[in-house]
Amino acid sequence: MNGPSSRHVALAAAASVLLARPAAAHAGSLSGTYRSAPIPSWLVTLTGAAIIGVSFLLTSFVTDHATIRGLTGWRAVVPSAGALRRATVVVARAVGVLALVGIVVVGIAGPQTGAANAAVLFVWAGWWAGYTMTTYLVANTWPLVNPWRTLAAALPAPRRAYPDRPGAWPAVAGLLGLVFVEVVTPVAQDPTLLAVVVVAYSVATLAGAALVGADDWFDNVDPIAAVFRYYGRLAPVQRTADGLELRPPGGAISAQRASETASGTAFVVALLWATTFDGLVTTDAWARLLDPLLAAGVPGLPVYLLALLAGFGLFLGAYRLVARWARRTADSYVTADYVGGWFAPALLPIAAGYHLAHFLGYFLSLAPSFLAVVGQPFAAPVTVPVAVLPGWFGALQLAFVVVGHLVAVWVAHALSFELFTGRLQPLRSQYPFVLVMIAYTAVSMWIVSQPFTTPPGL
Repeated sequence: MNGPSSRHVALAAAASVLLARPAAAHAGSLSGTYRSAPIPSWLVTLTGAAIIGVSFLLTSFVTDHATIRGLTGWRAVVPSAGALRRATVVVARAVGVLALVGIVVVGIAGPQTGAANAAVLFVWAGWWAGYTMTTYLVANTWPLVNPWRTLAAALPAPRRAYPDRPGAWPAVAGLLGLVFVEVVTPVAQDPTLLAVVVVAYSVATLAGAALVGADDWFDNVDPIAAVFRYYGRLAPVQRTADGLELRPPGGAISAQRASETASGTAFVVALLWATTFDGLVTTDAWARLLDPLLAAGVPGLPVYLLALLAGFGLFLGAYRLVARWARRTADSYVTADYVGGWFAPALLPIAAGYHLAHFLGYFLSLAPSFLAVVGQPFAAPVTVPVAVLPGWFGALQLAFVVVGHLVAVWVAHALSFELFTGRLQPLRSQYPFVLVMIAYTAVSMWIVSQPFTTPPGL
């Protein structure tokens, strides 16, 4: 699930270029189709940070609990017909399984050039780019489409119960593992390798589901299901027992009544860190840092692994410190862990904003390529068309990043008024989180405004 990199630029520039390191299948970032805005990077950085600060000041004027609940809690139920719902479920599950089988078959038997292989284009441009956008812009349909869950339903009863202690930590480890594999291996430019990875992932997933049960596996262990589940909490369409429910974007998060567990908080932070890591490894600053180490004979793979893990640890540790700080500024008896878990979902709009900023252009650029190869998946076409985006698209991508942060500020504002009483206590609790959002915005805007380069040492 990798983000910013020259691999995506190459794809959008010429059809003859191999599909290089793709967007990582977890979080999304910016450099693939991002084009640096024709303004100084320092101005981009300061502007983004200032917008977040001003937005907090504006939201601070809305301090009435009833008004906030009225804005975030609006919903409309759309009942669904039973027969239509059952038919939709059957079709969605069949499509998911057929797509999984097709990826493996075409990956092995199709053209071995990434840009001409329908399986590669489907996984990265169609599924991780296009489909993932629908999970936070429309609704999370992955529980219906998920081919592994469909296959797991045919397995015998689990042999043992899933233990309570690990929680969702296996999903955190799985997400970081997928990021590492995507960054350091040619899984996106080698169709056969992609097929092997999909088969290995399928075997591990079905074996785990058979061991502890499908529900526990996909709720706690499977990182892909977790990514879509968290992204889906932002969607305006939510599934309920009564049918479909329409909400304002992020409304399902603002209406939450429970705090994330420690492992759930860690997963949200890992999702956010993945976007930063994807962008960081394709900047000149990263190359300048890594080149002396490579020149001294240090292998590149351990450096990337250490950076991935250390960065995640830094992000998670910083977030926990901010949660403790927020507890003090709010002068509350609520524990710091509870405060951190309560506000963790407010980070999701930021991750979604990055994903949209990068992958909308990626999806639009490669949509003609996929349409050209899907009709003849086992024969390489003479030419593979690629859409060329206009120059102003880079500014639009920056706007997506800012909008994601703005939604995050409002969601955090709404959550604070759900957790704390009065008017001043909720506002005081947000001070640390807003300062961190401003700092993160500044860093991320700096990253996306940098020229991209191929990650060195791989």
